[in-house]
Order: sequence, then structure tokens, then C-alpha cells
Amino acid sequence: MADWDAARYHRLSNPQLGWGRRVLERLSPRPGERILDLGCGTGRLTAELATALGHGTLVAVDQSETMLREAASQAFPGPHRVGDDTLATGNHHVHFVRADGACLPFVDTFDAVLSTATFHWIHDHQALFASIYRALAPGGRLVAQCGGGPNLQQLYDRAARLMERPQFAPYFDGWQDPWLFEYVPPTIHRLREASFTAVDVYLEEAPTTLPDRETYRDFLATVCIRHHLAPLPEVEREQFLDLLADEAATDDPSFTLDYWRLNILAQKPTGIEQAA
Repeated sequence: MADWDAARYHRLSNPQLGWGRRVLERLSPRPGERILDLGCGTGRLTAELATALGHGTLVAVDQSETMLREAASQAFPGPHRVGDDTLATGNHHVHFVRADGACLPFVDTFDAVLSTATFHWIHDHQALFASIYRALAPGGRLVAQCGGGPNLQQLYDRAARLMERPQFAPYFDGWQDPWLFEYVPPTIHRLREASFTAVDVYLEEAPTTLPDRETYRDFLATVCIRHHLAPLPEVEREQFLDLLADEAATDDPSFTLDYWRLNILAQKPTGIEQAA
């Protein structure tokens, strides 16, 4: 699968930034902390986290190289050094690392892990939470949000119907959804299975209305259905987008995405709690 169009995503990701700011408020970073930004994307929230953190240490992780490079250049302009999947900026306390969230290269390192709009791209949540648990220092906290429950169900049901049309069906042979929109009970179970405590998980509706048809099509192509478009030739790709936009135009309000967010709060026990 082709990598993200990071520059385009950076321009369009206002909804994700808005949700992320609320998660950042819940995190309430304290000066001097060591924080991992898991799934940093193009770094819009990373820059705000760095400012809120002050003189602490911030490591921003993403699996996409294009996202990491965009994040470093947009959030922290200036010369960058690249090596061994690490991109260092001129800001001495901010580091960008290319890594898989389900297999993080850290042990007992961070006071907190922040993540927004990322966990639904990782299918193995059992491995994900175990990886985060290992990366956290004793007493460290996880504050995260991702798509969950019936997230974008209306949009993806419409896309599924289009995929069955004779015009498009041959391109989707063997299709598998690239996302996992999990619900509250299994998420609580997996967090506790990973030994987290103080677990709090809840779903909230977050419908997002885009201003016009062009923005809606651009957002779908860049964010929501880029995987659907990837196997299609150019003409079919444009028609697929047009048909989805035609349906969205009849919604009330028009061009509204039926987003749902899964909020996750949890803590790694302190050494004393673990011993008890």
C-alpha cells in the first residue's frame, strides 16, 4: 500500500487536530516529563505538545516515513538529521522515530503515551497495549483516542455497495478492511489483560461536516477511502469519489462524516503496586 500523501493530509487534518487538542488537555503534560506521541502524523499536535511540555523529552513515533518527514519540516523547521529510522530536529528535546506501535523499541521509558487517530490503523490491539505498557515507566499513563464503534459506518456502507458494482468489483477481489474500529468492552478487556489499571474507556459521537463538495472529495481521497482508491484506475477513482459525494450531498447536513471516537485512559502500576 502506498504511503500517505503527508502534505495533503497536513492541509486537511483540522478535524483530527481538534480532537487531538481535547486529548492533549486530558493528558495535562507536566514540565520535565518524558512523553511518547504515538502516531504523530504530520506533527500538528506534536508541536503543541512540545510547547506544553516545555523542557521535557518528547519522542514522536509514526510508521509512515512521509508523515515523519512532514512533521519534522512543518512543526520544527530547520536542518534535520536522518539515520537508523530516527529523524532528529534542531529542537534538542524532540525526536522523531519510525516504528510500529505494536512493537515499540522502548522499555520503562516514558511518563506518558499520547495517541490520537492512530490505534484504529493497528489490527492487533493486544500487541499494541502490551507494547505501550512496556514503553511506559512504572506509574506512567496512557491517554489516547481513535476511531471506534460505528465510526464512519454510513460512509463505509456506501463504499461497500459501490465495491459490488460490476464496474468496480474486479478491483476489490480479496479486499480486507485496513482498520479496526473497536468497541468499549473488548478494549477494557485488552487493557486489563496487558496489566493496565485505572482503566477508563468510552465512545463519543463526533459528526464532522465539511464545507463543500470539493473539500469532501479531497478529504475522502486523502483520509477516509484512500485504500479503496488505491487499486482503481484514474477514471474509476474519480467516479467512485463522485458517487460518494453525490450521496453525501443529500444528507442533512450535507457532506457530513459520521465519526465516532473511542477515548482511552489507563495507567501502568507503580513498582509498589506491582509488588502488591
